[in-house]
Amino acid sequence: MNDRDRFLGKRVTVMGLGRFGGGVGVARWFARRGARLLITDLDTHDRLGPSIESIADLIRQGHAVLRLGGHDEADFTSADLVVVGPAVPRPWENRYLVAAGRAGVEITTEIRLAVERVPDPRRVVGVTGSAGKSTTSAMIACALEGIGEPTLLGGNIGGSLLDAIDRAEPDTRVVVELSSFMLHHLAGWSPPVAVVTNFASNHLDWHGSLEHYRASKQALLASQVPGDVAVLGPGLEGWTVNEGVRRVAPTPGPGVEDLIIPGEHNRLNAATAVEAALASLERTGRDTAGLRQALEGHIRRFPGLDHRLRFVMERDGVRYYNDSKSTTPESTLLACAAFADGARSMRRIHLIVGGYDKGADVSPMARLSESLGGLYTIGATGPAIDRASGGRTIPCGTIEAAVRQCRMRAGPGDVVVLSPGCASWDQFENFEARGRRFRDLVQGDSP
Repeated sequence: MNDRDRFLGKRVTVMGLGRFGGGVGVARWFARRGARLLITDLDTHDRLGPSIESIADLIRQGHAVLRLGGHDEADFTSADLVVVGPAVPRPWENRYLVAAGRAGVEITTEIRLAVERVPDPRRVVGVTGSAGKSTTSAMIACALEGIGEPTLLGGNIGGSLLDAIDRAEPDTRVVVELSSFMLHHLAGWSPPVAVVTNFASNHLDWHGSLEHYRASKQALLASQVPGDVAVLGPGLEGWTVNEGVRRVAPTPGPGVEDLIIPGEHNRLNAATAVEAALASLERTGRDTAGLRQALEGHIRRFPGLDHRLRFVMERDGVRYYNDSKSTTPESTLLACAAFADGARSMRRIHLIVGGYDKGADVSPMARLSESLGGLYTIGATGPAIDRASGGRTIPCGTIEAAVRQCRMRAGPGDVVVLSPGCASWDQFENFEARGRRFRDLVQGDSP
């Protein structure tokens, strides 16, 4: 049965339109298949304005009905299908989803719908990890595209992968970045090439415990079959893989030197991407003789992603880098390591940290205050970082004040890095908005 026949006239409840349009793509996908859509969100019309505008035609044409500012249990128990957004915390105890499950209603997600419709499942590469998964995913796609493989990149990295897969050719490779939220809903599915870059405590506010977070990450490997490949980064030696699955432990080598983006961690990301790309090619029977060097060459020219250690500009001899995507203390430590090759170079680093409190241990960032040229704190976690440092930070509160302090304190040869180690939601709508504000302040005449 094709999707048009399957969903025509079906009652589909989309849980979570999202302020940034997270539910827009899946809503349009179902509307094209003739489903009767109800889109519900806890946020109000005022907060969801841009997202609502992007589906205004569906509403005008009667394809979709909105239920905003709260949920109605009947919208879940009377539906034929519920599509839940990945940001809904602790879905296993959400009263509306529990009620839908008890009523026998099928519950799915956009990412599950997408991976179930990949033209050739053998050509999927799934990437997760506490840090580095976006860059690694993009590097894999860059390398595969560089050697002429039609490739889609999607998932947690942004955009509707479901829409893109509709247009995919049979030989298209799909590189999908997967958050722990997405993986929780993908239980029972694993890609033929699974990549886990690393693992550290994160998102405990969503998962409730480190054990649940780890289990969600490990779900990427749980359903792999003989012949599949698991590319596992440092610290994951104790993670088990299924019988017949080949384990690969990438290490940086000469082939991934001279990258455009800085840092030993990015050289490891590059090595991981090469192994994953080779594994994907081999999994579909392509002869990979001589391809390693070509893949490495394409990754060497990878320019990096916005808000991930992206060079902004040099001003008065000071280089500024935007790493706003850093939302864990571990990723902040990696950012510092990208510029440090000894105690003297650490003194050249002026680091801006802090933001929304996800419950993570901020002491690793606080300890940096002993060796950096300056540790500047912003956001809700700023006071906690300062206390953990013994009062050795420069409390700024806002990113404007932090950039102003950095301008006054940094000198020629220094680097200023926004690598907050925390989410952005206390002061910004998302990490992109935070990074853009930093860039604008750095490029402006005065913060």
